[in-house]
Formats: sequence, C-alpha cells, structure tokens
Amino acid sequence: MSKVVLGGGLGGLSAAYYLAKTAPKPAITLLESSARTGGWVKSTPQQNGIVFEQGPRTLRISGDAGLNTLQLVEDLNLGNKILPIVSSHPAAKNRLIYAHGRLNSLPNTGIQFITKSTLFSKPMGAYLFNDLFAKKKDVHDEPIYDFVERRFGKEIAENLISPMICGICAGNAHEISVKFLMRKMFELEQGYGSLIVGAFKYFSAQRKVKKPKKVFGPLAVKAKQQKWSIYSFTGGCETLPLALSENLLKNNVNIKLNTSCKSVTFDGKQATLTLSDNKTISTDHVISAVPSAVLGALVQNQHPDLGNLLTNLAKNVSVGVVNLHFKDNILKDQAFGVLVAPKENLPILGIIFDSCCFSGKSSGTALTVMMGGYWFEQHFGKNPTEQKLLEIAISQVKHILNVQSEPETSKVNILHQCLPQYIVGHDDTLQKINDYIDTHNLPISLCGASYYGVGINDVIMSARNAVNKIA
Repeated sequence: MSKVVLGGGLGGLSAAYYLAKTAPKPAITLLESSARTGGWVKSTPQQNGIVFEQGPRTLRISGDAGLNTLQLVEDLNLGNKILPIVSSHPAAKNRLIYAHGRLNSLPNTGIQFITKSTLFSKPMGAYLFNDLFAKKKDVHDEPIYDFVERRFGKEIAENLISPMICGICAGNAHEISVKFLMRKMFELEQGYGSLIVGAFKYFSAQRKVKKPKKVFGPLAVKAKQQKWSIYSFTGGCETLPLALSENLLKNNVNIKLNTSCKSVTFDGKQATLTLSDNKTISTDHVISAVPSAVLGALVQNQHPDLGNLLTNLAKNVSVGVVNLHFKDNILKDQAFGVLVAPKENLPILGIIFDSCCFSGKSSGTALTVMMGGYWFEQHFGKNPTEQKLLEIAISQVKHILNVQSEPETSKVNILHQCLPQYIVGHDDTLQKINDYIDTHNLPISLCGASYYGVGINDVIMSARNAVNKIA
C-alpha cells in the first residue's frame, strides 16, 4: 500500500503527516518541484532580531480549523515556541482602513459602534438596521460586494468589505463569492429573508440542540484561558512547516525535492505519475495539494473534462511582499496594520505593523507592505523589478503613515500566482470536480488553498479531511 502526495507546501506536508499516522502505515512519497518545502510560508530572520515574513505571518485559534491546527502544533511539540497575541493587545483590537485619503480606525467597542467615525457617514451600528428593510434576492451565489451593498449599504461594501477581501485573498470584492467569507450570512438571508431575523431564529434553535462536548488539548485550553486572538512562533511561521518536514523524515516519508510531475493517469484503482526525469511512480492513491490549475494540466490528456474544471476553478493572483525595518519608532497608531480601500486606486493592498504584533528583541519599526494582488499587472506590469516594488512600497508608507524616515533594512519578494480567487460559482465548480472523481472512482483526493479556504488553518484542515476520507 502506497500513497503519493503532490506538493510540499503546508497542505502537502500536513497530508503526509496525517497519512503517516494512519494504520496500517502506508509507504508515502511527497513530491515537491522546488528546492524546499513550506510553499509560500517563508520566514527570514534578520541580524537585528526581527523576522521578515515573506508569506503568511499569523494563525487564528477560532473555529474547528483553528483548534485542529493548535492540536497539530501541540503534537509537534511546538507549544514552547508560540508567540501569542491576546485579545486585549492593540494588534488584536485595532484595525485601520485607508479611505477618503486618510487613516481611519475601525470601531472596536460598543461606544464606537454607535458613534459616528471618520470612515462612515453614520455610526456603523446604524447600517445593521438596513438589513431589516433590504429585499431578499433569490440567487445561488453572488459577489460579496453586491450582497453587502444590498443588505448594509454601499459605504460598508466599499470601506469595510472591499479592503477586507484585499487583506484576506488580495482579491476584488466585485468578483469574490459571498460564500467565501460570509457563507452563514448568505444562508440566513436565503432562508429567512433577513440576517437579523434569521440569526435570531437560528441561534434560538441551536440552544435547544444538544451538542457533544468538545474535548480540548492542553494547548487549546491554555489559549482559551489566556484569551489568545492570534499567534505566531519564535523564528516565524515557517517554524510549522519545518517541524512537519522533520517529523516526516523521522517517519520515513520519502520527500523528493526538485521533482515535478508531468502527468497523472489512472487505471482502475491505481494511479501512475510521470516525473520530470521521465521516471514513473505507481500508487494506490494520490493526494494533490498543488494549485487546481496545475493538477488540471496533469490530468488533462486522460480526463479533459476534469482538467477543464480544475483549470477554471480558481484563477490565482500575484502579490508583492516588501519587508521594511526603520531604525526609529515611526508608528503613530498601534494596530495590526492598515488595509487600503480599492477605490483609492493605490498600488498597495495594505501595510502590516509587524513590530506592533511581535516586537521581540528588536528596536525600531518593522513593516510589511502587501502589493498588487488582483491589480498586480495594472500597477506594475507583468515583470516588475524588485527595485521598482521597493521604491513604490517606501513611497506609499511615507504617504499613508506620514513619515519621512528611510528604512535601514529591506527585502522584496514576488509571490507569483500565490493566492486563489474564490469567484462566484466556486462551490458549484468544486462540487462538479468531486462528483467527477467519485463517478469515475479515481484514486485521488484534493486539499490545499485552491479548494476549501486560503488560510493556514483551512489548508491544514483540508489535508486532514482528505486523509480521513481515504482512511
């Protein structure tokens, strides 16, 4: 019995980890086309004690997926390396939006919720009442911008949701499916015609349902007691994939780096993978953690319909990541960071205040500027130089944060085609893909950011679910 995992990012590493825990233990081969595992998660420590994150930088503990990751962290003995941010910390409470040509604070207290702010023309709480008078629209899916504008008004759609989508998936709220971020709200509207009425009826019904008591591990209990909001690790987020890789090697998982797959074909209950060196591997099951379009190309010849579905599932966008460190404290506001409203037509998505989140032993100010996404080519062209991105990033930091200082250290990284866009109809296409696989009894399972969520927790949970399905 053998298993092959395609892709050595967090999805592939997690899938191999969960496979190695099944009984009977299969022979596992993990194929990674690059020279390292970890995918987009990459942390680069600097001499001044800071860590430049060139990809994801924090994890949330909320929800089943968050608790699942905490359990994984505990199983890997990484609990003593966690850097938590508690709910009372400025980085957990404070969020800034750049709109109307200025910085605006999002309301985070009850008083602020019913008080007019610079971001909106009336108190944020007042927009909730729009829902009671908004008309239901019978649709199977729609852009998240349209849904929010209809239920809460244009200002919420433009100044809150659109920047949030930039921060989560570097995408355009006019194209992203409402089910990506607001699935429950969408379902409440479709079921009850109103979010407020639907929420009241839903939670009233839930109180009457007896649910099995959840059993939490020691780390999850600690996180709950100490009111963690988000966390990272000493050494950065890459601590997690490095620990997974080390665990896999100890469990005799064959990790083949610099090895890409050229095609995947199926014959009954077997799959054959042709590799970049023209060698082949046969296996009784493949778990694919590579982007859907990549997998689509691999199966296209034998299963063109499946290949087309996978290719069209989610287009990916590129993001420029510019890490900056300033000698002095240049932040006037302590917060997680600032997101830029797309209507401002600026070439950046937002700025993360790393030194506010995790100050560590460093002094001064560490920032990360996220650039491009859906609008990457529009602002920078197809092949911008790192120097061009650096100059634009510094210019935007000076403009938005109103600072004059020059950074003493910087690092630029372009993440090509890194974030999938869950556009309207994503769920329908994904269902067709799964139906095709089931109907044709293909020995392949899917996990990773292309399918069930783009966050670290979502990717790890999708890997666990994929393994559970075949185990």
